[in-house]
Amino acid sequence: MNKLFLLLLISQNIFAQSNARIDPAKRYDFVIPNFKTESGKILPQAHIIYGTYGHLNAAHSNAVLLPSHYMADHQGYEWLIGPGHALDTSKLFLIATELFGNGNSSSPSNTPEPFHGPRFPVMTIRDNVEAVHKLLVEDLKITHLKALIGFSMGAQQAFQWAVSYPEFSDRIVATSGTAKTYPHGVVRLEGQIAALTADDAFNNGDYVKQPIKGMQAFSVVWTAWLYSQEWWRKELWKNPAAPNTTFAQVLNEYKTNFIPGADANNLILQMRTWENHDIGNTAGFHGNVEAALSSIKVPFLYMPSATDLYFPIGDATYEAGFMKTVLFKPIPSLWGHTAGAASNPADEKFLNDNISSFLK
Repeated sequence: MNKLFLLLLISQNIFAQSNARIDPAKRYDFVIPNFKTESGKILPQAHIIYGTYGHLNAAHSNAVLLPSHYMADHQGYEWLIGPGHALDTSKLFLIATELFGNGNSSSPSNTPEPFHGPRFPVMTIRDNVEAVHKLLVEDLKITHLKALIGFSMGAQQAFQWAVSYPEFSDRIVATSGTAKTYPHGVVRLEGQIAALTADDAFNNGDYVKQPIKGMQAFSVVWTAWLYSQEWWRKELWKNPAAPNTTFAQVLNEYKTNFIPGADANNLILQMRTWENHDIGNTAGFHGNVEAALSSIKVPFLYMPSATDLYFPIGDATYEAGFMKTVLFKPIPSLWGHTAGAASNPADEKFLNDNISSFLK
């Protein structure tokens, strides 16, 4: 589970329940030799870490892909899995993949020279989609998906799959994510990168120890965008199990323990992946995101958070206007970006109910 949401998931008792109701995923490492990135750089070995739940049927027709979000591992979708949830592992085979740069799949922190640290190539969402396509087709022998569901950077991948492989999946779901990172989103990400790299210890990415002050500055800036302004005003961060918790303690927790064990170059790599996302740059669309959106053929459930500051609902509403097969269902939540990952019981129910209905 991505530790990004751990504090709040524990306070709502979702984190404990998610592991209790399902069998743990089986973890694998798929290796692609001489993987050519969109930038032209070639990784001698590209590793994709992934987890699976359930069993692939004889016809290979019950597969659902769950591409991961920012700095998450393959357990990041367990809010969708199990009894009373949208994904039943007694019937479905779930493949949860991990993005390049998360520290497990090929990343700046775990790749040898000449691509170690800041020399690791910027990976695009298309690079991630192409790598996972190889995983599905070549390793798992899956040539068609029953569904694809993505949150945040997983939603970015969902859009890219819909454009790059328009008939590969029966249905696609995207929560809290858009088809393009628009300029305001790039400004936000650049601000977070600037906060992290301002620490002298960063040393242009060739640090001896993690740049702790820079990472703490990055964490505070990131936290400011994570939830809605009203979420903070209504003090929804309060934990009923710890009523004496103060705002200062909550803020300090995010500052000092936002993504435990993270590597600074990994954080930056995934931010670069995020800010370069644009389905309009797919071959044949010449930078026209509207044309790429119009090309989507698959039934597409688009679920932005009504209060997302990362992917504003105005951007999502604009995109939905070009999609011919879209079911547009904003999440009515004050929990900002995290609403798309079921960070509270109301949003968990809304997501599971609507995704279950859509998949049927």
